Amino acid sequence: MIPELKEDVTHGTKQYPYDQYYLRDIPHAFQIPVHWHEEMEIIYIKEGTLHVRIEGRDYEGKKNDMFFVNPRELHLMGSQDTGVRYYTLLFPLLFLSFQSMDDLERNLFLPLRQGQLLFPAKGSDCKCEQEIRRLLDEIIAVNDKRKKRSQTEEMQRQIQTRILLLEMVQRIAKEDGFLLPEQGSNTNMQREMLDYIQNHYTEKLTLEDLAEEFHLSPKYISRYFKQHFSLAFSSYVMHLRLSCAKNLLETTENSVTEIALLSGFPNVSHFIRSFRQAYEISPLQYRKKKADV
Repeated sequence: MIPELKEDVTHGTKQYPYDQYYLRDIPHAFQIPVHWHEEMEIIYIKEGTLHVRIEGRDYEGKKNDMFFVNPRELHLMGSQDTGVRYYTLLFPLLFLSFQSMDDLERNLFLPLRQGQLLFPAKGSDCKCEQEIRRLLDEIIAVNDKRKKRSQTEEMQRQIQTRILLLEMVQRIAKEDGFLLPEQGSNTNMQREMLDYIQNHYTEKLTLEDLAEEFHLSPKYISRYFKQHFSLAFSSYVMHLRLSCAKNLLETTENSVTEIALLSGFPNVSHFIRSFRQAYEISPLQYRKKKADV
């Protein structure tokens, strides 16, 4: 089953590009497939255990663990623990820039945005781990989505968030905690594979198509995909198609048949069967449920 998690939504707004999500009460084991994005992401576990993979390295996270995912880094997360609760914080690194070409911009913020400096993958790798945890708790509290704010309060929230994130950067820099990128990473091809699938999943797309695009045998690429992405090629394509269909069900008035074809399914019966198997609800029931919220 594919859980309804918020990893596929737009992160923040143009007016305020920071966003945070709280994932909890997940009734079954789950895995968010490998993906990447341009924003910085911080994963902060509040309860339970969470498996995290960043750039091919696996971590078993537990309560109070923190992980940093730099922009464009391939990552996935999942858990067998139905009691897991964790936050994801997302923001573009430009959010922290003063946009003046001074020494701080040249030597720290620009290299971070360009991937020439990296946050450490795990918060426990920093000597200032406890301070980072305190700052994250404050950032989360400041951005509590249940609070209604006046325009002045909204401005204060944005200022506070920037100050706290900058303090976190300052703490890591003080401990010389930023890292240089490793040479010889093989994630470029992985990223290219994901981009190719992203651009073609709404069409008829087979393992043979992917193998031909990358001049590899289907057998090799099937094994490569499972090894590096922790799921089969067909499962990943299905995830993309179902995510696309969910978005169309929520944001358009297209018929279920139109949505099935627009999302890459060969026919509507295959779409309905796959959707119900993944979410235990039909596409029409899902649309009605979202409309009633």
